[in-house]
Amino acid sequence: MCFKSGTPSGWRRRGTRLGTWVALSGLLLGVAACGTDDPSGGKIELTYRIWDKNQQPAMQQIVDRFQAAHPTIHVTIQLTANQEYWTKLQGDATGGSAPDVFWMNGPHAQLYASNGMLLPLSKQLKADGVDLGNYPSALTAIYSYQGEQYGIPKDFDTVGLWYNKKLFDAAKLKYPDDTWTWENVAEAARKLTDTSKGVYGILAPPFNQENFYDTIFQAGGYVISPDGKSSGYDQPATIAGLKFWTDLMKAGVSPSVKSMTDTYPAQLFESGKFGMYYAGSWNAIEFAKNDAIKNDVDVAVLPQGTKRAVVIHGLANVVYGKTKHPKEATQFAEFLGSKEAAEIQAKTGAVIPAFNGTQEAWVSSMPQFHLRSFLDELPYAVPFPASKNTDAWMTKEATILGPAWSGDKDVAAAAKELATAMNTALREEQ
Repeated sequence: MCFKSGTPSGWRRRGTRLGTWVALSGLLLGVAACGTDDPSGGKIELTYRIWDKNQQPAMQQIVDRFQAAHPTIHVTIQLTANQEYWTKLQGDATGGSAPDVFWMNGPHAQLYASNGMLLPLSKQLKADGVDLGNYPSALTAIYSYQGEQYGIPKDFDTVGLWYNKKLFDAAKLKYPDDTWTWENVAEAARKLTDTSKGVYGILAPPFNQENFYDTIFQAGGYVISPDGKSSGYDQPATIAGLKFWTDLMKAGVSPSVKSMTDTYPAQLFESGKFGMYYAGSWNAIEFAKNDAIKNDVDVAVLPQGTKRAVVIHGLANVVYGKTKHPKEATQFAEFLGSKEAAEIQAKTGAVIPAFNGTQEAWVSSMPQFHLRSFLDELPYAVPFPASKNTDAWMTKEATILGPAWSGDKDVAAAAKELATAMNTALREEQ
């Protein structure tokens, strides 16, 4: 029988504009699992939940390959829209009916792991010869909790400096390259800006993964301490990373926060009137499909501050902690993380596969862009900041930092206010 439910409450993946899910702790332990076996002795039935319909065909190809090698196992893909994914998953987990294998992201990983909803994988991965060294170490670390591995990396994303070549040519500026620093960005943004023509040098929205997380780490700061117990927002280096963006706003080389709220920044960049935009590898396929700009934009590695850094995030495949078929579900998760599965994903161009050495097909899928920039950043990639209840403090970032972006509040004061709020949230996790 399947019950023992708690009170459900909900989130997003890329970039990190979150919904809410705060009250899971203590509600999920002891949940009984619902099997989906054919009682007549037929094939073992596994369910696999994903949220991206654009990736479903590739995921089905991978499932078909797995089933061909494991004829006694049948896998059904469950597609759940991103907007509903986390709310539904929480409800299913508390109700004991979560899928056997599902997609997991960094901000939720520790919460699920700490509540017994993810199957520990370290011992089985070692027994099966699965080498976690096949994936970027900073990505693997996101899905490790208290020394145990809970997820097998599926794909990853980093952030690059996208730029409009036509605007750079018109301003007689050299394109960005790996020698660029923050100073180069500020200078180029100033020279590119012509507000009389509605042209701005850069888009500087208050986004965390794509913007201020990267510059915080580039300045030598941090978002959350290594032990997960304290905020880094009150540290001078962290404030310097925030100030990079607020200084651009003050200089008038970016449109207002309101403009970037009314129209999503990626869409503004696609209008052809913005010189630079810090955006993710996931934006490449969107830009490549836009006939108006697909031949006019390109991407370089992020400029450096006092050092080089870029935040890495990405998905992992995880196994439900209460699955009725831990052996078969783990076998499937291992196959999802295999080189064979990664090569299928790479050909779609939708994501960068996590398995090292399989990314060339993704790089080649859009040859008009220097997509290798996203791979060149891996040696200095930093794991996406997270804690047991990431949402509890991350939702405060935009609220508290927003006034600093709009010029209504000093950035240092806003950062210290955020640190106080974040420390309160982190204490409640302990």
